[in-house]
Amino acid sequence: MEKIYLDHAATTPMHPQVIKAMTDIMNETFGNPSSIHGFGRVAHEKLETARQMIADTLQVKSHEIIFNSGGTEGDNTAILETAFARQSEGKHLITTAIEHPAVLNTMKYLETQGFEVTYLPVDENGNLSIADFQQALREDTILVSIMYGNNEIGNLMPIKEIGELLAEHPAYFHTDAVQAYGNQTIRPEALGLDLLSVSAHKINGPKGVGFLYKRDGVVIPALLLGGEQEEKRRAGTENLAGIWGMATAATILDEEERQARSEKYQKFQQMILTALEDHGIEYQVNGDLANKLPHVLNLRLPGVTNDLLLMKLDLRGIAISTGSACTAGNIEPSHVLEAMYGEDTPILKESIRISFGFGNTEEEIQHFIEQLLSILEK
Repeated sequence: MEKIYLDHAATTPMHPQVIKAMTDIMNETFGNPSSIHGFGRVAHEKLETARQMIADTLQVKSHEIIFNSGGTEGDNTAILETAFARQSEGKHLITTAIEHPAVLNTMKYLETQGFEVTYLPVDENGNLSIADFQQALREDTILVSIMYGNNEIGNLMPIKEIGELLAEHPAYFHTDAVQAYGNQTIRPEALGLDLLSVSAHKINGPKGVGFLYKRDGVVIPALLLGGEQEEKRRAGTENLAGIWGMATAATILDEEERQARSEKYQKFQQMILTALEDHGIEYQVNGDLANKLPHVLNLRLPGVTNDLLLMKLDLRGIAISTGSACTAGNIEPSHVLEAMYGEDTPILKESIRISFGFGNTEEEIQHFIEQLLSILEK
């Protein structure tokens, strides 16, 4: 049975070049980057080379990159440390109702600590209103945290416009770019970003490693305390093999490669939609097709229960997602779709997320289409 992976928004397979790069590092460079002897100096040189490689992808300064364990740590650091460090200036934060749980749950925790959070709504297409943002922005707003691209529907948020509105405002501007980094050309300085979170496992790198971009001039304490690693900004011996793998993955995704993948994923998307139309299958795209990440396609298939469809596809070797959070075996309704359509709608149980990535081919997409149509027609 042919196995096809179409859940790249959840995690991605590691690129062969990344695996080789990490294997080489693990074989040859085992020293602690903080040690002053020769083994440590070699490891430190590799660490700083990786930092420059990452910085170059964003066109920022290398010392503005802080290596960490991934997007959740980056989000927590940016939000918690900004809130507690700047609470004398204000206790108001702004985010959206469709953020990743790493942001939403952190914001909910801050509400228990006396902070006020505005959760901006989105419309039925999943888009954020700039007018709503302007209305929510206050003098005592100390942080705005809005994701770059949504992980469930793919919608791109108006980051540039928000950055322009914050240019003369003291609030720090953070974006969770975990789903967008590697798929979009991101220039933090041009966008007015102060903080940006990334995870390696979404770009064909290893799990358990990521980075936080922190603009020069942004002053927040470290989330983890201990040693003086990362210029005292993140304690703990650096995961050199993971960092080197992440840097390798990031450099593979240059402008030319991103464009090629974007075109390929858009073609995959169109193949699926055209096949559904040709076979008279009713469907609805959740999100804005004209304003989204190319690798994420969220579809509603009226009358078809998504968890049952997922199971039937899985039995045929095909992996997709419901776009829902699964906790202790219980599939919860998507908070993103709830924000778009409300809680009392069948859309929540009739929507699936298909996400493309490295290794997917037209032949695989055609096979997926055939299996999907076979299930739906039954």
